[in-house]
Amino acid sequence: MTNLIFCLNATVPIFLMMVLGCVFRKSGLINGKFADQLNAFVFRAALPVLLFQDISESDFFATWNFKFVAFCFLVSLASILISVGLSTFLKDRSIRGEFAQASYRSSLALLGVAFLLNIYGTTGATSLVIIGVVPLYNIAAVIILTIMKPEHGKISKALILKALKGILTNPIIIGVISGIVWALLRIPQPVILKRSISTFSATATPLGLIALGASFDYHKAFSKLKPALVCTVLKLLVFPAAFLPLAVFLGFRQDKLVSVLTMLGSSTTVTSFTMARSMGHESTLSASAVMLTTFFSAFTLTGWLYILKILMLV
Repeated sequence: MTNLIFCLNATVPIFLMMVLGCVFRKSGLINGKFADQLNAFVFRAALPVLLFQDISESDFFATWNFKFVAFCFLVSLASILISVGLSTFLKDRSIRGEFAQASYRSSLALLGVAFLLNIYGTTGATSLVIIGVVPLYNIAAVIILTIMKPEHGKISKALILKALKGILTNPIIIGVISGIVWALLRIPQPVILKRSISTFSATATPLGLIALGASFDYHKAFSKLKPALVCTVLKLLVFPAAFLPLAVFLGFRQDKLVSVLTMLGSSTTVTSFTMARSMGHESTLSASAVMLTTFFSAFTLTGWLYILKILMLV
């Protein structure tokens, strides 16, 4: 019972904030446009500042772990290749790209940070996971959505440059790299700056979760239902079951293991819908996958965390 209470304390507050976002949207306090703007604010400003704060105040040499970063990169690459391979079995060629992206791409930055803050009071190893997988996520998404376009797009120099520019200008990457540089140079933070950053960054998690909940549209959850359900099973069950044991075997514990869990088993990021639509895909499957994985992850993440807790791994 103690282990179950620990898991519920870690997951329920997070998903209650998302439910609150749904309630606000249903009551008219938040509309779709405002939810999109709130999402943009969190990912472009609040979340990067939160990651910067945690990393800049840490001893980077003590926290850096090449083995862990390499593991996250390789596991993510394997998930991408599996997703692409399975997408080729779909009869409808027009949704293969969306299926592949929705199956591997996680809400790592938001939910990973939320989980670690809730359990350990710090973003912990999430910043290392971001370094290892966010550039890969973006590059893979551009390649997949280009090659698997309904009209069979081709990878061009312009697209590659666009992908690289997107990575270099990604606010979350900028926040992480800025924090690393600050920590390496051991630049002191005046009290005024430190408190201002702390106050601002505190908005990231609650506003991000509320925005995610407000973006939920149950009508879209039932569009393209069958492939979206397959994405959901892959994202929330298959990938964690396949790779969490490997993480345990390699000796990862506590915040690192929780970070791997959120990397593998959190909901599909809303960014996958935005990118699919902007690159000429119909995007209904992406929207359905986001909705279904968001809903079911409330149960699956609690279950995975409970298993790790009773095994005394977190």
